Amino acid sequence: MPEDKVKIFHLEMLDRDAFVPKPTSADFNTVLVDPAEPSLNQQLYRDVGSLWQWTDRLIWDAAQWNQYVSRNSLNTWIGYWKGERAGYFELESQDNGNVEIMYFGLLPQFIGMGLGGILLTAAIESAWQSPHTKRVWLHTCSNDHKHALANYLKRGFLLFKTEFENAD
Repeated sequence: MPEDKVKIFHLEMLDRDAFVPKPTSADFNTVLVDPAEPSLNQQLYRDVGSLWQWTDRLIWDAAQWNQYVSRNSLNTWIGYWKGERAGYFELESQDNGNVEIMYFGLLPQFIGMGLGGILLTAAIESAWQSPHTKRVWLHTCSNDHKHALANYLKRGFLLFKTEFENAD
């Protein structure tokens, strides 16, 4: 793969029975952010995404963050390890029973502790909570953590498309 190309992996889970949860810990919990807090999403996007070249939303102003986060179709969840904010995920309810994991990740100081699978388990469980959910999907890329794709596959996602994008 040429160095200037980013490989994007699109994954989906079409049946809740395909879900393979990672055992959780009593020291880990997730909390829904309610009401929405645009500045929190902005901070988490920057803090979590700084290692993985998340750049497309760095230029957003407060109004853009407010418009994005305040939609009824979007929920943000914070993962806590021993009471400390460890990571987050955003779920977007879409047409036809689709739920997309829009953003997902750990804060840098919590990487390497085995929490990625626990946080992903919480994200998938939350996505399947609605009886209308028919498909949970996401995309990851070659810029993300080296174990990201394997984590998604271990939890029961299947790869349905791979593409290349020029690195910016």
